Amino acid sequence: MLGQDKEDFSMEKEDFPSEKTLGTNDLEAIYDIPVTVSAVLGRTTMPINQLLRLGRGAVVELDRKIGDSIDILVNNRLIARGEVVMVDETRLGVTMTEIIKSEK
Repeated sequence: MLGQDKEDFSMEKEDFPSEKTLGTNDLEAIYDIPVTVSAVLGRTTMPINQLLRLGRGAVVELDRKIGDSIDILVNNRLIARGEVVMVDETRLGVTMTEIIKSEK
């Protein structure tokens, strides 16, 4: 039968080194890997003809209300939810209020 003499290459969580067993030098290799972090205020769907008519000052209605949490994505993957905060007079930031656990 096909598959009977095949080795099982599935890996369990225990097969990977934990942060405790990895030295600082081992983790330094990943510290400089760039990732894209996005804070999504909301989404909307519209036909292309409506999109093409948008101009300066146009308002696009999103699916969120004032005070709703925003999605925080890393490399287009939802990792957390948060709230918009004022950093100073000219800059906004995001504070994380909930970490989203991966289904994997």
